[in-house]
Amino acid sequence: MSVFGFKEWKLICDAMERGEQSVILRKGGISEGKHGFQWLHREFFLFPTYFHEQEDQLRLEEGTVEELPTKEREMIEVRQYARIELTTEITDLDQAKRFQDLHLWNESVIEDRFGWGENNGISLAVVRVYRLKEPWMLANRKGFGGCRSWLGMPKEEGLPESWKEDLEPALASDTFDEILATVKSRLDSNE
Repeated sequence: MSVFGFKEWKLICDAMERGEQSVILRKGGISEGKHGFQWLHREFFLFPTYFHEQEDQLRLEEGTVEELPTKEREMIEVRQYARIELTTEITDLDQAKRFQDLHLWNESVIEDRFGWGENNGISLAVVRVYRLKEPWMLANRKGFGGCRSWLGMPKEEGLPESWKEDLEPALASDTFDEILATVKSRLDSNE
């Protein structure tokens, strides 16, 4: 079985692991291909990416952020696995802003991403996040770079055979179900 990684900002990965975010907004990178960004996989590892500007583009509580590295890391620590429960395309900016309390992007980031490229809009996914019992340590490599969302993961490089058996949900089922119901309600609402 192939396993895939979804590139996401390190600080977002951390927030998802703490149960502070279950919604992902994505426009996609310049290397997504002619069809643009798509939710290609229903299950995936969250692959943390590092750049210092992410601190300025997120609404973060004081003391919740570890210092980001100043140079490229030799090892990548993968700690989360996610399953998509709902996806949709949002083509109305006001509707996209209705989800601001469910993720950490600043409003200006939503606006910038929404308007980027040829078509206005943004993809939304609600994901159930799980913590790995032990982090999966991967040697960084050139193939992990680039402005794209999805990576084929080298599972032969240290991923334990029983990793799926040891997953721990970041949120209790009832809490996650409430978030999912909230998203569905806001998508159905014309307010």
